[in-house]
Amino acid sequence: MIEVVIDSIRVSLMSQERIVVLKDTNSDKYLPIWIGPCEADAITFELQEQPSKRPLTHDLLKTAIREMGGRVVQILINDLRKDIFYARILVDLGEKQIEIDSRPSDAIALAVRVKAPIFVDERVMREAAITKEVDIETDGAAGEGEEGASDRLSAFADFVDSLDLDDLDDSED
Repeated sequence: MIEVVIDSIRVSLMSQERIVVLKDTNSDKYLPIWIGPCEADAITFELQEQPSKRPLTHDLLKTAIREMGGRVVQILINDLRKDIFYARILVDLGEKQIEIDSRPSDAIALAVRVKAPIFVDERVMREAAITKEVDIETDGAAGEGEEGASDRLSAFADFVDSLDLDDLDDSED
């Protein structure tokens, strides 16, 4: 397992698509994952410590786990099949641990709320990670949606081309 942190959430000015960029804590590898706008906002609001007027779904999940005596131990992005990422939420219930299937975006939104570490399976990182110097035309991009890989790759390439990736190492937040 490879520990990652949230490097950024990027929004394309052209398409309004969102990508959460996870960074390997021990290398210059980045894992971009397409996410929905609601999940992107949920992650961003929590990272920026912006309170919501009513609990969001991820706040509800956090409260439910806590009220049942549980604790989120970690999030694991554990699989990549047909360009779709899969994740597991590991919950400690005292006498036993359970794993809950999740979309990565929901798992990440919960992780930022409970301050749980985020990990990526080594195979997933090997297959989907990029570096700042990556030639985006030859690298794949995966997500949580239903569109085809070639359509997503084209959209991802357009999105990445619109970014200034030189600032990735300099960002502290």
